[in-house]
Amino acid sequence: MKLKLDDKGNVVVQDGKPVFVHDDGKEVAFDAVSTVATISRLNAEAKQHRERAEAAEKSLKSFDGIADPVAALKALETVSNLDHKKLIDAGEVEKVKGEITKAFQAQLDEANGKSKTLEQALYGEKVGGAFARSKMIAEKLAIPADMVQARFGQAFKIEGDKTVAYDASGNKIFSRARPGELADFDEALETLIEQYPYKEHILKSSGASGGGAQGSGTGGGGKQTRTRQQFEQMMPGERASFAKDMKEGRALITD
Repeated sequence: MKLKLDDKGNVVVQDGKPVFVHDDGKEVAFDAVSTVATISRLNAEAKQHRERAEAAEKSLKSFDGIADPVAALKALETVSNLDHKKLIDAGEVEKVKGEITKAFQAQLDEANGKSKTLEQALYGEKVGGAFARSKMIAEKLAIPADMVQARFGQAFKIEGDKTVAYDASGNKIFSRARPGELADFDEALETLIEQYPYKEHILKSSGASGGGAQGSGTGGGGKQTRTRQQFEQMMPGERASFAKDMKEGRALITD
């Protein structure tokens, strides 16, 4: 990862943040303040995990000297049943337990059904709404949002109050601009599309004519031409390919 420099050798800054260039050509404004905050948060979480582990270890010490903890717990349950024999005949204990379990299971099934319905509604609003409102889809893709959701929607899940994206390997997609933080919707979607083997079929053509074109096309000698603004708006893979064409004399930036 290298700092991006302008033609005078000065560090390029975007929104007050230095711009770094990753090995794959991706340019990211590095948010140092957010990174420091993330490190502090992770340290606090690590402390909490350590404290929970110490508490669990302390709790397990109560089983020291017991060869079979499962059998010991079963024995305690038997004793509990005998203690309640004054109220319920010992032969009826399991029957009473079964009736209680049956009633509780019915309530649990009903609650789970309502919870699933609410989860589906929440997913439709948060994830479906994110696809519908996506600036990245509107500006860079040649297919409508519902088709993008049909292909990539399964990669997004609702966890707590956040929308989390996973790549094809099942790993969470993290932000390059904010190390340690999860990528927001558009950044995660862009990462998924960069990994999609048929991305050239869904991306808008930078050289297309019509309302989305801004002076791009073919210049003299058959060279592909783009304005600098169009070049900056390309996805990293497209930008790298166009830069290669410029180096080999097949493309040209017009301003």
